[in-house]
Amino acid sequence: METMINDALPSYEACAGSLRNVRDALYVLNGRWKLAVILCLVQSSKRFNEIQHALTGISAKVLAKELKDLELNGFITRNVYSTTPVTIIYEAAEYSRTLKNVLGELSTWGEQHREKVKQSMREQSSPIISSNLHVS
Repeated sequence: METMINDALPSYEACAGSLRNVRDALYVLNGRWKLAVILCLVQSSKRFNEIQHALTGISAKVLAKELKDLELNGFITRNVYSTTPVTIIYEAAEYSRTLKNVLGELSTWGEQHREKVKQSMREQSSPIISSNLHVS
């Protein structure tokens, strides 16, 4: 990872503005499932049960809430077809594609973090061999 040793420190206003922007983004995308739902729907449009099946561990109640929030914020669209029974298809809105770079960076960072954690665990679990141990 790059360090910012030689970079000039941002002004208070720039820092406050950046913090405000990040908080706004996190407010809209908060929760464990929102980004996962968006990723699921960017791949292809799906019905409710297909989304729930793809996102192992999400309850129907939580998924319904996440879908409503994402629709309200313009990330997904809910298409209702008057069939018998009624068919509802969810799809990623064009606005979801504005997260492409963010999701790519998050994926890269997540992979690096996972490797860092694995390395740390390997270092902690490696046996300490002492030359002072004697087996009788």
